[in-house]
Amino acid sequence: MSSETEEKRAKAQPNGCERAFIQHNKIKWFWAPAFFGFWLLLYVTISIPACHRLPRPLTIQDEAKHPDQFIAERAENNLRDLVSLGPRVVGSRTNEMAALKLLSEKTHKIKSGTANEIEVDVQVASGSYVHWSMVNMYQSIQNIVVKVSPRGTNSTTWLLVNSHYDSVPAGPGAGDDASMVATMMEVLRVLVNSEKPLKNPVVFLFNGAEENPLQASHAFITQHKWAKYCKALINLDSCGNGGREILFQSGPNHPWLMKNYRRAIKHPYASTMGEEMFQNNMIPSDTDFRIFRDHGAVPGLDMAYTYNGYVYHTRHDKAEIFPRGSLQHTGDNLLALVREIANSPELEDSSKYAEGHTIYFDVMGWFLVFYTETEGVIFNVIVSLTAIGICGFAFKLMSVSSGIKLEKILKRVLHTFFVNLLSVLVSAILPVLLGLFMDAVHLPMSWFSNSWLILGLYFTTFFFGFAIVPAMYFHWTKFDKLPIGQRVQILLHSHCLLLAILTLILTICGVRSVFVLTLSCLFYTVGLIINIATKLHSKDVAWVIPHIVCLIPPFVFFAYFSHGFFTTFIPMFGRFGENLNPDLAVAIFSVAVGFLCCGFILPVLQLFNKSKTIICGLLGITLICFIIALTPAGFPYRPETNVQRFAVLHAKRTFHDADNKIRRQESGYFIMPQDRRTYTVKNDVINMTLAQRIGDDCEKEINCGLPLYNQRWHKTRKNSLWIPASEPVLGDDLPTVKVISKKELSATKIRYDMSLTGPNHMAVFVQPLNGAFITNWSFHQAPLRLRFDPPYFVYFSWGVNGDPLKFWIELEKPNGNLNSSSLELGLGGHWTHHKDMLTPDFKKFLDSFPKYTDATPWPASFESWIY
Repeated sequence: MSSETEEKRAKAQPNGCERAFIQHNKIKWFWAPAFFGFWLLLYVTISIPACHRLPRPLTIQDEAKHPDQFIAERAENNLRDLVSLGPRVVGSRTNEMAALKLLSEKTHKIKSGTANEIEVDVQVASGSYVHWSMVNMYQSIQNIVVKVSPRGTNSTTWLLVNSHYDSVPAGPGAGDDASMVATMMEVLRVLVNSEKPLKNPVVFLFNGAEENPLQASHAFITQHKWAKYCKALINLDSCGNGGREILFQSGPNHPWLMKNYRRAIKHPYASTMGEEMFQNNMIPSDTDFRIFRDHGAVPGLDMAYTYNGYVYHTRHDKAEIFPRGSLQHTGDNLLALVREIANSPELEDSSKYAEGHTIYFDVMGWFLVFYTETEGVIFNVIVSLTAIGICGFAFKLMSVSSGIKLEKILKRVLHTFFVNLLSVLVSAILPVLLGLFMDAVHLPMSWFSNSWLILGLYFTTFFFGFAIVPAMYFHWTKFDKLPIGQRVQILLHSHCLLLAILTLILTICGVRSVFVLTLSCLFYTVGLIINIATKLHSKDVAWVIPHIVCLIPPFVFFAYFSHGFFTTFIPMFGRFGENLNPDLAVAIFSVAVGFLCCGFILPVLQLFNKSKTIICGLLGITLICFIIALTPAGFPYRPETNVQRFAVLHAKRTFHDADNKIRRQESGYFIMPQDRRTYTVKNDVINMTLAQRIGDDCEKEINCGLPLYNQRWHKTRKNSLWIPASEPVLGDDLPTVKVISKKELSATKIRYDMSLTGPNHMAVFVQPLNGAFITNWSFHQAPLRLRFDPPYFVYFSWGVNGDPLKFWIELEKPNGNLNSSSLELGLGGHWTHHKDMLTPDFKKFLDSFPKYTDATPWPASFESWIY
């Protein structure tokens, strides 16, 4: 044997340290738990804390040491004062008188300073606009508008800051949106008392009708005397209670706003992906941002709390659980951002800086990354092509080092690429099948309170599918001449090629969120370059070290990013409605996150001895978590913290025939489930076993004969439940339409002049009959111009003035038979000041709901009339 051969064999033998880890060119199997534990430790100790980190809140005692800064304790006092009033529903005395008085007094206590002065205006407005498919009408709703201006200014370009002080009837609305109102009030105080003058005025809009929805913002931007001067917006809202406010919408097409955000913000938290998801209606919510954008062409920034969405729009949305640190976080950011934008030169002519969309995201809350969409396209293309080129070079080096022809190496690459594609497909299918199974066996949302079950149920299933396919491929081709280390590298390179191709395709499609794939490619390529430069790529195992080191930053970032994503979305599944299978959605989300976070990590499992046993062990974790889902730990709901939502209408329904005689009248409880597990209360709620689906009425009655004024309820009305019950107690102000006059305009046309009176929340459904169609009316013209399908839906609410709404409708009947019925009106009424309107039977019915539920009661009526 030659000395050269002996020297090579000696070098190939692992030293003492390596022998502790490596056996037969593979990592010893018992290091697999440490491998998994390492990544889990990074997630738990770095990613999760970064997602929930809040600054130290300043107290009033700190004010002397921190002049001209936001004081969280003052904001907290504002919050408690407002929430102590109770629910603030549009039209109620609490909202229209008590809340208005409280906020007006607080603003008047703020005296004009030496540098900036204050001016307060109360707006009372009426109007209408089309919201989704309904006409949204409002009468005498109120806004408190406060302007802070530098003394002696003649500026005509102002910044607008908006939040709303009204709430839903279900709860006190501490998070949504009293917390933002309290924050705005404290920022207002600091700005007015500051000796630093603003360059341009700032308008603080405390709007009194957002939940209706979005009426007060429309009233301001279309009617208020200051609206025309507002050239940029900061909108503040909430779908949770505390945490960090996330910037999830910007612009549109005004990158200068993001530049100001990056310069000013102290605690960045922002996501382009959140913006794209919100604007594609993947989030069941809407904000005033859309109104300012669509009806006022005002560009801006939209920020909201998303943490603890379990209490959103429930009676548990209390000031006592709102963290003071959240107020400090938002207050620091808002104060700095208001000063930055109000003093920016771009505000003076923002149209000059409308330059396209942006890509933005924060890194662990430390700093913001921001670039334009054009720069993003260039970045994506460069990284993708570079990744493809480096992988191609690595294949050539592999051919040289192994002595195998390049064509044969490329043939292996092609095979491995398809194996990788198959593994992606299998890893996607398995969690989806599990999600369907969990729903089929009545175990959906087992993770609703214990979110770690998602990791054990769906992520481990994804990990198994992603890893077992390559493991079987390597097993079936175990006599390949290439060492296992290099075959695993081919698998990783193939995954990189897949990501690069996806990045290019999605970039062409205009998806801005593709930056996450670009970052994944970038860091993998950096690790590959290091391995090539150090010649570790030719080693069996040593190349793993640079590979793992370079994966740590993207993993920590993606885990941080994904944790915030799940923290936001998991509570939302409690209000997505009964039609959505939440486990299927969570399975799909888990596949996407697993692919992003672990696509370059899981292939390393192939380097372990007994790799198939290790991979199959992941299914053991899935089985354990499935067993846990069967126990009380897997029950989704918890009293006060993680409740199951129900909207319950105690309704009286009356239907008239063409002679205005009552043809049908009944009373009952109309129950609108908010999630998939309505059956959990079946054995608890009184007469729940008698509940019937309302679907049949949808074929016979206008709007199913239901008094629904919330547009989102219309999507689930057919699956809602009806339980016969005693008659409700309704107010004296029943919804009533009076025909003022009826005129025949021609042989085929007729006009009705009418007036509507009733409670402060009403719905009018308009259905032409017997071949008639509406040619004109006094409502908003969009439904007629855009040819909406009848019945037409007009939502009407009033604030301080409940005067009758006068309207007219013109119809045409081509057959000229004006003596037959031409029109049916359905009138729905809701009484939001309902505490004294609950009958003993209704109270007993509500009390029968389990403690883990939140059943919001609504006395309501529905009446149909034919004309």
